[in-house]
Amino acid sequence: MSIAKRIALAALSSVFAFSAPTLLADNAKVEAGNWPEFHGPRRDNISLETGLLKQWPADGPTKVWEIKNIGDGFSTVSVVGDRIYTAGDEAESSYVYGLNAADGSQLWKSKLGKIGGQNGAGPRATPTFDEGTLYMIGQVGDVVAYRAADGRELWRKNLNGDFGGKMMSGWGNSESLVIDGANVICTPGGGGGTLMALNKKTGETVWRSKEFTDKAAYTSPVIADFGGVHQGVVYTDNSVAGISLADGKLLWRADRPGKTAVIPTPVVKVDDANTAHVYVTSGYGIGCDLFKITAAGGKFTAAPVYTGNKTMVDHHGGVILLDGLIYGHSDQGGWTCQDMLTGKAKWADSKILGKGTISYADGRFYLRDEKNGVIVLLEANGDKHEERGRFQQPDRSRKSAWPHIVIANGKMYIRDQGVLLCYDVKAK
Repeated sequence: MSIAKRIALAALSSVFAFSAPTLLADNAKVEAGNWPEFHGPRRDNISLETGLLKQWPADGPTKVWEIKNIGDGFSTVSVVGDRIYTAGDEAESSYVYGLNAADGSQLWKSKLGKIGGQNGAGPRATPTFDEGTLYMIGQVGDVVAYRAADGRELWRKNLNGDFGGKMMSGWGNSESLVIDGANVICTPGGGGGTLMALNKKTGETVWRSKEFTDKAAYTSPVIADFGGVHQGVVYTDNSVAGISLADGKLLWRADRPGKTAVIPTPVVKVDDANTAHVYVTSGYGIGCDLFKITAAGGKFTAAPVYTGNKTMVDHHGGVILLDGLIYGHSDQGGWTCQDMLTGKAKWADSKILGKGTISYADGRFYLRDEKNGVIVLLEANGDKHEERGRFQQPDRSRKSAWPHIVIANGKMYIRDQGVLLCYDVKAK
């Protein structure tokens, strides 16, 4: 079963191959400890692990290892079994890396595409693992499939050169690819269709959303099932829309103008067989919006619950839905807990930490400040929040700490350009 189905239900490349540890079998289940793609096995940035530290020591959790040879970039990591996957820019090319989870040593690297990128060089996306294959998109639109065991390239396309893709602005392709059954779902944007499905074995076009032609933003699509239709929810600088993943047809659309850069992943809460709520937020003063999507008689309607709400003005660090509450950083009020259905703040605190990313595991939020790299462990609910530890990331680069923290197999992974740090966060 593909990773995407589990979500719904709960230029040749030179390759340098080295001896490798055992990889999960092609048809192996993705267990709770693995993090096979951006935002984890359910694409909600909630780790399924338990038994983690509830309180950190004064100087933070124990560092297991650190490496400094994965190029420049903003990719975070995917973790499957005893492998880690990420990507970065070296002098002549961007690369995808296969690493040994035990010590971070490099097992293989394979070319991804051209280097560069506005406001900081390097790939922005995170590799996606599915049934023994790794899928990755580079900052200039290269979509490449690799054999995860040794990095051998299987096929490649370019969203911009091959399909005339168009972005809303100039920071480069930033989505992380979604696997849905036999297809790779990606967002070229532009007149040919915003959303696209490629055959995951060959890279050939399966369909494109010809009725929906917004430019691509910097978000990743989300898969959901309601109204009797398997669909991808797409978020651009003009719209939120639902696209049938069977044929690319437009199911529903709501106006939702963004500005400059639309980055956070949309949140989809399926209420029942025919109803869902879709929540989106972005920065640059725009705020957040909630839409109720209803199916009846084979048709969908999208009705706004609230629009232009300034409780959550999340620039890039993302938000997490937990027990009906949205958690994240707002440019207006700092770290914020918001009731999703009403849009009202339960609490907000700008003193916890500066703007940054948020992840969740085993009853705790993991926050990261984009400027100074400080990491905070936070226990939070709708009534209050309590800090349970903090530490300063060592070997901090001078660039923004944008990669999201990953918690997998009892470890915490922190990416900062060419540096990757691994910490033990398992309770003893």
